[in-house]
Amino acid sequence: MTVKLGFVVAEFNRDITYMMEIEAREHAGFLDAEVADTIYVPGAYDMPLAIKKLLGRGEIDAVVTIGCVIEGATQHDEIVVQHAARKIIDLSLEFGKPVALGISGPGMTRMEATERIDYAKRAVESAVKMVQRLG
Repeated sequence: MTVKLGFVVAEFNRDITYMMEIEAREHAGFLDAEVADTIYVPGAYDMPLAIKKLLGRGEIDAVVTIGCVIEGATQHDEIVVQHAARKIIDLSLEFGKPVALGISGPGMTRMEATERIDYAKRAVESAVKMVQRLG
């Protein structure tokens, strides 16, 4: 069975999320998973609505989130990631489908974010394993 993935990709910090998306797509192919649809959103905070749309489509087995939240002068990065992550978990439980967290941050510099591009690859791996193990 080919696992059909939906990707939700943040455009904020696109120089980094672009590289994350490339790695995620390559890894999906390596795992024989298909990226059936991709929705681009402004930032990580905007992901839940796009995730919900993808989860509502019967052919999507799991959703992979791809984003990067870099530390700023305030605690904004922490608030964004905490609220996005909480809603992502809620949507996964509501629809009974995996939603993998491929959002790096908070509390990291741009250089640290570049070093964590593989978070997207890990998220694809997690999504595929969860679909296979949960049936």
